Amino acid sequence: QVQLVESGGGLAQAGGSLSISCAASGRIFSINNMGWYRQAPGKQRESVAAVTSGGSTNYADSVKGRFTISRDNAKNTVYLQMNSLKPEDTAVYYCNAHVITGTPPAYRTLEVWGQGTLVTVSS
Repeated sequence: QVQLVESGGGLAQAGGSLSISCAASGRIFSINNMGWYRQAPGKQRESVAAVTSGGSTNYADSVKGRFTISRDNAKNTVYLQMNSLKPEDTAVYYCNAHVITGTPPAYRTLEVWGQGTLVTVSS
């Protein structure tokens, strides 16, 4: 079994910064893509940022230049540094990972989600 545990988040003022992290644990052989999604009240979940195992990143247009995603492969952890926060960044942020698990030769890929962490930005 594989779990993602998020930490960080909370309350920030507009223009401020917050960081969140997500650690994967369990029977992990390797992790491919890791990313962050968010869901604001009354809206659909949307992708915020993603990072490959090799470190390539991509971002939603709404956060480009303000958010930075990174990962530590040795710790199976992904981070999201959020700067210049706006009230519209308020949402529950979910970690997502594509984990290779199992034992040889029966490896399989699992898509795993974290429980979500609330980020609130006040104006």
